[in-house]
Amino acid sequence: MKISAAEFVKSGFKPDHWPTDSRPEIAFLGRSNVGKSSLLNSLLQRRGLARTSNTPGRTQAVNFFLVNDGFYFVDLPGYGYAKVSKSMRASWGEMAESYLRERDELVLSIQLIDSRHEPTPLDLQLNEWLVHHEKPHIVVATKADKLSSNQLRNQVRLIEKAVPASKVLPYSSQTGKGREPLLAEIEAALKKS
Repeated sequence: MKISAAEFVKSGFKPDHWPTDSRPEIAFLGRSNVGKSSLLNSLLQRRGLARTSNTPGRTQAVNFFLVNDGFYFVDLPGYGYAKVSKSMRASWGEMAESYLRERDELVLSIQLIDSRHEPTPLDLQLNEWLVHHEKPHIVVATKADKLSSNQLRNQVRLIEKAVPASKVLPYSSQTGKGREPLLAEIEAALKKS
């Protein structure tokens, strides 16, 4: 799959703020500091399109990026470490779950897990939710460049064991390693839609 165009379209806090043009959507979800924005920029090969930050939890809305004028990448708010009030964190969770549960345009959820660590209880909870609700999804082990080949192989196996119903792909936003296999998964999901 070749990405020839990508643009930020809108942010929305509620379903009536989301696009209504029925294009298929690929959602990206994961912990606040897992590297979602970096992965999006790397996949799209557009530096700075999705805003990256050293402060976890900057993504507070559902952000829509139109790709190749045919489908959306959807950046959901991160969960976990964000330094915000519990009520705001809860409302983000409700917004993300509402999106995942009710969005007919959603054709693939891409759950990001930091390859350097074991999946957190929140990672496992989200994965169980995706499996239980039979949502098409894959898991991407981010920050793969931070580990040696041997360490990465071991960590991917550890993640696979923790999420046995999910396909796991390693990815590095720094080097682009894993970009083609991930784009192939996205292309396959779009063809099924």
